Amino acid sequence: MDSKNVHVSIFDCAGVTLQGLRIAAPADSPNTDGIHVALSRDVAVLGATVRTGDDCVSVGPGTSGVAIRNIRCGPGHGISIGSLGGRAGEGEVRNVTVESASLAGTQNGLRIKTWGKPFAGRVSGVRFANVAMRDVQNPIVVDQNYCPGNINCPGQVNPEPMIYIYILVS
Repeated sequence: MDSKNVHVSIFDCAGVTLQGLRIAAPADSPNTDGIHVALSRDVAVLGATVRTGDDCVSVGPGTSGVAIRNIRCGPGHGISIGSLGGRAGEGEVRNVTVESASLAGTQNGLRIKTWGKPFAGRVSGVRFANVAMRDVQNPIVVDQNYCPGNINCPGQVNPEPMIYIYILVS
């Protein structure tokens, strides 16, 4: 509760399951990601409730096999993949599933973001299913020129602006 920065960080891990977490921070608290996953594989976030001033869950470079299920998110910035492409040679993000999620009162819903820098950020195998949103400002965001404060992002152009989005509605 009320962490001064990221509440839970999963870094360079394999086979981690977080279940039933309850994370809380004020809606106006900066950099208070609920759960951040980076350089890890086979991570599950199940049945969590996350209320923060930043991302409820963020998935960073070099991560694969992330399952986020039955999460309640809000307030905050939503569920984010990235930011990616901040440095040369970053690993891609692969196989992320967000399923049976509920977002309320968030700035964003589901977001993929790459820095507006001259490095590539890669994402593949992302699946969003059964996500309910209420009072979400930007339900789905793909930002290939992410640069908060417009600082240190020369030209703000991603060298490989290739994101393919397939939406299946059933």
